[in-house]
Amino acid sequence: MRVLIFGATGMVGQGVLRECLRAPDVELVTAIVRSASGAHSPKLREIVHAEMGNLAAIEADLTGFDACFFSLGVSSSGMKEADYERITYGLTLSAAETLSRLNPGITFIYVSGAGTDSSELGRVMWARIKGRTENVLLRLPFEAFMFRPGLIEPLDGIQSKTPAYRILYKLTKPLLPLLRWALPNQVLSTREIGQAMLAVARHGDEKRILETKDIRRMANG
Repeated sequence: MRVLIFGATGMVGQGVLRECLRAPDVELVTAIVRSASGAHSPKLREIVHAEMGNLAAIEADLTGFDACFFSLGVSSSGMKEADYERITYGLTLSAAETLSRLNPGITFIYVSGAGTDSSELGRVMWARIKGRTENVLLRLPFEAFMFRPGLIEPLDGIQSKTPAYRILYKLTKPLLPLLRWALPNQVLSTREIGQAMLAVARHGDEKRILETKDIRRMANG
């Protein structure tokens, strides 16, 4: 497979990048990043591109791919709705429309989140916007899957880019094994998410929206 990754320097993106580089059937990984990730592999190609909302300048590098793993995003904390929508909905849709045009057979996997509001009518701002984003992606002319992880356990030295999240994960690290045992349908590791993304890219799934238990099922399948 030849795969694209958006958001490869984020926590989920680092996880799927690691799994892609380890997978024998992945021959090329192209990561579209704002800044270099620091990862190195003979099958990794990084394209540094600052303007994620306009991919016209790099369209020639975005053809011939089997799958795209899209985990680019920001925390909604402290953000105005218009700014969060511009990034979460606008950048995602821009990339998805471009890829559906350049790669008609591509599988597009979007990292959303547990609690996403498919009705687009709820009170929680981020959940509404994520729901709107999911709904539009599912209507585009390619095979799209929505991943809705809950609490994510970072493994293999992976860290969140968000300072508050790094502090939270440091504080809760001793509790994560207990949480995984007590709440198996709410906790996933970065390794499991990456493995599940690859499984869906290879074989698809009967569900287009995958909650935590579905992601774990694909990772273990």
